[in-house]
Amino acid sequence: MNIILPGGTIGILGGGQLGRMLAMEGRRMGYRIGILDPVENCPAAQVADFFVQSELTNQQRVMDFVAQVDVVTIETELVPWMLLADIETGKATRPSSSVLALVQDRLVQRRFLQDHSFPQTPFASVKDRASLTSAAQEVAFPAILKKRRSGYDGKGQIRVASMDHLHEAWRELGEAPSVLEAVAPFKMELSVVLARSLHGNIQLYPLAENAHRQNILHTTRVPAQVADTVRLRAEELAVSLAEALDYCGVMAVELFLLEDDTLLINEVAPRPHNSGHFTFGACVTSQFEQHLRAICGLPLGDSSLMHPVVMVNLLGDLWRNGPPRWDHLLIHPQVRLHLYGKTQAGPGRKMGHFLLLTENPDQALDQAETLLHRLTQDNPAGSNFTTESSAGDVSLTPTDDQKEGGAFEPAGPGTHTALSSFPVATGSSPQYTLDRLRPQLETPS
Repeated sequence: MNIILPGGTIGILGGGQLGRMLAMEGRRMGYRIGILDPVENCPAAQVADFFVQSELTNQQRVMDFVAQVDVVTIETELVPWMLLADIETGKATRPSSSVLALVQDRLVQRRFLQDHSFPQTPFASVKDRASLTSAAQEVAFPAILKKRRSGYDGKGQIRVASMDHLHEAWRELGEAPSVLEAVAPFKMELSVVLARSLHGNIQLYPLAENAHRQNILHTTRVPAQVADTVRLRAEELAVSLAEALDYCGVMAVELFLLEDDTLLINEVAPRPHNSGHFTFGACVTSQFEQHLRAICGLPLGDSSLMHPVVMVNLLGDLWRNGPPRWDHLLIHPQVRLHLYGKTQAGPGRKMGHFLLLTENPDQALDQAETLLHRLTQDNPAGSNFTTESSAGDVSLTPTDDQKEGGAFEPAGPGTHTALSSFPVATGSSPQYTLDRLRPQLETPS
């Protein structure tokens, strides 16, 4: 098992903001960073040692890029798993194609969690009109119908309240293979960001408390304001899942906390995560350095929190009436601003984020919201805001820019759904290999 030391070359498939921050940390550590992405001047290309502009469907260009690096990683789980399977026959590739194959198909991911006794919301497969009826019998309304593939930030999914609505929603989704999932009546959204090394060692970051707006992550507060029993249970679930996947690198496990303090797994992100951005300034080792340590075979860094923190996403909507007033934000001495180098702002587009380091976690969210509001006070006229999808988006169909965020909305009064209870797998779980996954990936059932 070769260790890749500083001076080696890391290849990243995808050039969005996660790739950018990976590149920044990698170059600080002394690595050479290569980026492959179809969009010229994408965020990561601006800080990389070299850049290859190519679609992932161009096999020759991809393999020429891979030949220049020592290890390959991803910044979005939407890199085709079959491409990664081809790459890993001749190059160290982390995470593995089997992990990507699992997370790219919602039904395969749900069945994996079920097979390993992880707690989750009830679900059912939808593949034709007959299965719509059987799915409605298995999953109580309200529910969410989601495409099995390529859904993100609320896209490719529709909330349904009745059988008639379910038929209508399926037509709206193009009658694509889908999954019907019960709405989770959560009181809080949480995430565990962790790293697992090539040797199986694990470092956990502090539990994060997340809030979403319109299915896009808005704020993350760390440490999460929950009981120790909840924190320990969340960590146990995340560690068990990383081990079941035989994972290498940084990953995030998104969780729903119910009124009775039950935890349900929402989904898995096999990469650094938006809710882990707080680590890049508030922890000893950022999630980006940690990911590079893991995939290069190095010992993991210290994941300790140095300071309570709130992270706030900065969306393109802030540019609607002109550039944000950064002077109103940076006047605060405990703010750390991260902008992603995107030239075109648009609604819901992640343009950057800021951290607010604070001594008072109870007041931190209110303080952060006040700072966010001040960004748009007294905006000068004129902007490069567009109401269209930004042409500069990193278009690995779609990107981490688009893929992050909770899929469910809190259930309103009278919409709580009875949820089955699933025990956590506490023993060793078999590795979910690509050979085991392949039959599920190749059939529509």
